[in-house]
Amino acid sequence: MSTKRVAVVGAGVIGLTSAIVLAEDGFDVTVYAEQIPGATSLAAGASWGPYLVQPYDRVQTWAAHTLAVLTEHADQPQYGVSMLSGIEASRNATVLPAWAAALPGVRSCEPGELSAGFTCGWRYKIPVVDMPVYLNALIARLLAAGGSFVQRRLDHLDELGRQFDAVVNASGLGAAVLADDATLYPVRGQLVVVTNPGITEFFSEDTGDSADLTHFLPHRDHVVLGGTASTINADSEIDLDVSAAIMGRCAAIEPRLASATVIEHRVGLRPTRPEIRVEIDRSHQGLVVHNYGHGGAGLSLSWGCAQTTRLMVIEG
Repeated sequence: MSTKRVAVVGAGVIGLTSAIVLAEDGFDVTVYAEQIPGATSLAAGASWGPYLVQPYDRVQTWAAHTLAVLTEHADQPQYGVSMLSGIEASRNATVLPAWAAALPGVRSCEPGELSAGFTCGWRYKIPVVDMPVYLNALIARLLAAGGSFVQRRLDHLDELGRQFDAVVNASGLGAAVLADDATLYPVRGQLVVVTNPGITEFFSEDTGDSADLTHFLPHRDHVVLGGTASTINADSEIDLDVSAAIMGRCAAIEPRLASATVIEHRVGLRPTRPEIRVEIDRSHQGLVVHNYGHGGAGLSLSWGCAQTTRLMVIEG
């Protein structure tokens, strides 16, 4: 029996993990992407935490599987994954998100652990990921499994349907055109990367529906500061005023960041829709399995969604 040939469209964290799971299961996998690795994933912070995505039940399953895989990666230096303790805090009375409540060892913060102005918080440990390092490790892993890459822009998924037994659409915002999905929209995120003045724990503020976020994630020699969540904003240019505001919010929590040197600025456009789309679509030429619309939770759900995608390719 011949090996099934699969095309994966997109080389962000969703596309790469989908391609790896398929290639390591014996499929002949080719990744098509305009940018390798994908720009949105490359710009991410990033840490595990399935924020603000639906459908709830599927998200919990995908997140739990991904947490287990990332925890294993923390023991393998090439992935750039660290298990870090830290604090999520709120200025208003609130409850711990269900996904965080399931983490081992989670506990409420003592009053002395919270910065001025915060009324409650929780301490827990999660995977924190240096995305440029991580994505390069995924690319190397896919190549080692026999996968290949074609760097080109696609205008239609049917361009591949005649050449492959299945197409996995992990094109992120590109699915607005490739899948004719009018529900998909960008949420702009901006981050600042600075030298690490000795920070070893993460911090994240629960800012509710605000577009201005406050969090920092240490990665050995640097710290990623965030951030923003500007809805329906496709501007990928760096806004230095936004960067200054991000640094000010983070330095108010951790004063050592005020004197840190800026290494780079990052902007990414999160591919967002009312619900993540992981499903079979038979309206195209050949079998298409969609895997997109993860918003800011792509890393957090990647391995779980990849496994679901693999099963759909097999079933299809």
